[in-house]
Amino acid sequence: MSAGDALTHPWLTIRVQIVLGLLFVAAALPKVVDPPSFAHMIYNYRIVPASLVNIMALVMPWVELLAGTALILGLWRRSANALIAILLVIFIVAIAINLAKGNVIDCGCFDVHAAGRSTAQRIADMKLDILRDIGMLLLSLQLWSGIRRQEITAG
Repeated sequence: MSAGDALTHPWLTIRVQIVLGLLFVAAALPKVVDPPSFAHMIYNYRIVPASLVNIMALVMPWVELLAGTALILGLWRRSANALIAILLVIFIVAIAINLAKGNVIDCGCFDVHAAGRSTAQRIADMKLDILRDIGMLLLSLQLWSGIRRQEITAG
């Protein structure tokens, strides 16, 4: 078995699909439960116009929850994965912009409550958040490749 075959094998693909779905469901739940705290996190990014912050805080977690749940259940895999990949790119860019500007933020990714860490710790967290999101983007790429292989094999 070649490396390409191993990386797109259905056994791996289904596990990546479930893990990626679970990660997005886990990230969405605290935001769904506490929209005001998530709105505060979005506002701290200083990227989104203030008039859109509350709408984003209400809609984005449900999009994450729907996409994650769809992957877990194996529904709309291609669309759910595309949506997750787009969100991950947005998250990476948003955190990187704030890191470059020196705007130290808590990402609000899995926890919407500020933890009171030092500036140095929060900068390190932001760098780790970017690396984590790149890792999830790689999972999304594997899933895209695996789904594509399954469609070619079946078709």
